[in-house]
Amino acid sequence: MDNVGIIIFLVCGGFVAGFVDSIAGGGGIISLPVLLLTGIDPVAALATNKMSAVMGSFTSAMTFIRNRKVTVEIIKYVFPLSIIGSLGGVMVVHQIPADFLRPLVVVLLICITIYTLSRKNWGKKASYTGITRKILLSSMGIAFTMGFYDGFFGPGTGSFLMFAFLCMGLDFIGAAANARVLNFCSNIAAVLFFAYLGQIYFSYAIPMGLAVMAGAFCGARTALKHGAAYVKPLFVMMSVLLIGKQIWDLFR
Repeated sequence: MDNVGIIIFLVCGGFVAGFVDSIAGGGGIISLPVLLLTGIDPVAALATNKMSAVMGSFTSAMTFIRNRKVTVEIIKYVFPLSIIGSLGGVMVVHQIPADFLRPLVVVLLICITIYTLSRKNWGKKASYTGITRKILLSSMGIAFTMGFYDGFFGPGTGSFLMFAFLCMGLDFIGAAANARVLNFCSNIAAVLFFAYLGQIYFSYAIPMGLAVMAGAFCGARTALKHGAAYVKPLFVMMSVLLIGKQIWDLFR
């Protein structure tokens, strides 16, 4: 594949990944294999993918913010914890192998999927009425923990964040909006670290990132237009794909 062909391939894959990720998370299932198929080193592919993911999550987060779907009264307190947690995760992962988490992630994703399917009307309407001490403390713990997890391992972060916000009483749109904001925060630390190590292929990351941004914008707008009836099935589908991907990696 020549350079032009590679860029076209990255742009197409990036758009699809950004569209899916902005609604339900899990865009890395698409974008990371696309980068690996270009033949670059796996670590460089991971680093480049993180940069394009940051560009996409920023776009979807801003789209949701402009449409007032982000719970600002919670996010303004917890987003720094997501960044701090991610920095900690990125530093620790270079000392301890992270693959021991894979079986636990598979189990948790299966539980989330079953729970979501068993509650037919869950997330269609928001029951959240305002911030409380319990919700704030829970949000702070979730932001730090998921930030650390994203920096340390990563797969399923978007799904876990959406599930957490659904449990707080948000609907699927609100959960997706808040998850994208925290996903953006947790990805920043990893991108800065990879950039410092010189592992990002900017010639790939920039065109792919722009395509991810376009996909993220279209995905967020689609979610806002069609609501929970559209987001929930995609959330379940991406959770199932994540489960399959983690099982495949576990036994490969």
